[in-house]
Amino acid sequence: MSRRKIVEAMVALVGEGDPAPPAEQIAARAGVGLRTVFRQFADMEAIYAGMAERLAREYHDWLDPFTAADWRGQLGEMLARRLDTYERLMPYKRAADAHRHASATIQRHHAGVLATMRERLVGLLPPAVAGDAVLLEAIDLLLSFETWQRLRLDQNLSPENARAVVAGAIARLLPQEDVK
Repeated sequence: MSRRKIVEAMVALVGEGDPAPPAEQIAARAGVGLRTVFRQFADMEAIYAGMAERLAREYHDWLDPFTAADWRGQLGEMLARRLDTYERLMPYKRAADAHRHASATIQRHHAGVLATMRERLVGLLPPAVAGDAVLLEAIDLLLSFETWQRLRLDQNLSPENARAVVAGAIARLLPQEDVK
């Protein structure tokens, strides 16, 4: 019970804009003592890892079957799901990324999410598109969190404009004729 409260406190604090809340603040928000925080978690890295595991559930809708019948429609659904999730999880992802270099757990989680995303993308693209290494890498890049973060934070685009940039860039890369 305390462990869950601590993770939820961390999620709340990061969601409110503090990417690195101190353990004392986490304990106060969770309504537990500081000693309880470190009885439940070995260190701050473990708390970030707990937050990453908790937030992984937010990605589950990515695994839902697509409703579109063709690959272009499915790619559009994938784009919408990913960008909606990125927007919702941006503060948490940025906080976890800031600690990723020092955390084997967060690195493994990140690698697993990337592998699942890539597998899903390759699985829906026709062989002519998935087999073109440059095209596949470009689409994968455009659908990444890093692209979304750059457009939203560094280039100050609204969610709608950032979505239009990603969708437009992908559309321009894809072959216009139907491919198999």
